[in-house]
Amino acid sequence: MFMREKMRQGLLGRTKRVANKNMHQKSRKNNLLGVLLAILGNFLISISLNLQKYAHLRLAYRADQRTYIKSKLWWCGILLMGIGELGNFAAYGFAPVILIAPLGCTSVIGSSVISLLFLQETLRASDLIGGTVAVTGTYLLVTFSTNATEELTGVKIQQYVVRWEFLLYLILEIIIFCVLLYFYKIKDKKHIVIVLMLVALLASATVISVKAVSSLLVVTVKGKMQLTYPIFYAMLVVMISSCIFQVKFLSQARQLYSSTEVLPINFVFFTTSAIIAGIAFYDEFHGLSFLNVLMFLFGSLLSFLGVFLITRNREQQDLQLSYINFGQVPGKKLTSTIQPNSFSYGTLQTEDNSVNSQCKERKTV
Repeated sequence: MFMREKMRQGLLGRTKRVANKNMHQKSRKNNLLGVLLAILGNFLISISLNLQKYAHLRLAYRADQRTYIKSKLWWCGILLMGIGELGNFAAYGFAPVILIAPLGCTSVIGSSVISLLFLQETLRASDLIGGTVAVTGTYLLVTFSTNATEELTGVKIQQYVVRWEFLLYLILEIIIFCVLLYFYKIKDKKHIVIVLMLVALLASATVISVKAVSSLLVVTVKGKMQLTYPIFYAMLVVMISSCIFQVKFLSQARQLYSSTEVLPINFVFFTTSAIIAGIAFYDEFHGLSFLNVLMFLFGSLLSFLGVFLITRNREQQDLQLSYINFGQVPGKKLTSTIQPNSFSYGTLQTEDNSVNSQCKERKTV
């Protein structure tokens, strides 16, 4: 009897170890899939934004001055952006928030590389150093991030919502948001830190709801219906509303400040807010050793530094050196160049007028 009980316990222990090993391997595969989707999505977004920029520059030099909405090239950029954002959305369904959010730096790296090849911008030493530092940070993030990803269901998300850690975090976030909104609206303080802090606080709600919606959809596709839970639709409403207000404040920041200021600060604020939200809501640092947490935070800092180096003094550099050779534009025989006066990874909200004015000056000469 004793030997039989011992053999049974040994068999159970071996079965448990095999199950834990299989679960660990499945988690690593899910994380890898999420990372690949995020990197691919961010790379497509960087291509999209540069296509939009190129479309604006081409249209600014046309004689008929057509609106960019009629440009096929611009719409191709919009389509690629939609696909890229869909990839980012799906990535949150497979990997933790603290792993996916910092990977936004790959969009900045991709944009700088594409700008060099496609828009003939000048290669700077800070671009090489910043790209290397950001890639190193991304490697550390992926290597030392959590591998224990659980399957999120409607019941689990409902349980996460009422955790005291998240409720405390939510109360603090609401208080900070109301204070910032008071200075922004009542006191009319439009400092870049205030505006982008509002964006970051909204972004924390966005990443929590995006991961919830994406995860529930993934589980539903696998055969376990989760769309009957009210929490799914509550998270869907939070996701859409927070995205709308986030874009509103971010557009305000882009109107008031140059992209060289907005881009790195917004990336740091967004990533930090997303990591804190992932820890507070999904408890994504649970089970990580002190070394893993330390190296993960160090990788995040390297990513921040890399983005700062890539965007540093980009506007001044473009004023002096960066150019578009319109002799290479199909249908144009001009050999003159035009220098954009601001750096942007997005659509040219401020560049269109400046480019048009430069074109008129060139024609009058």
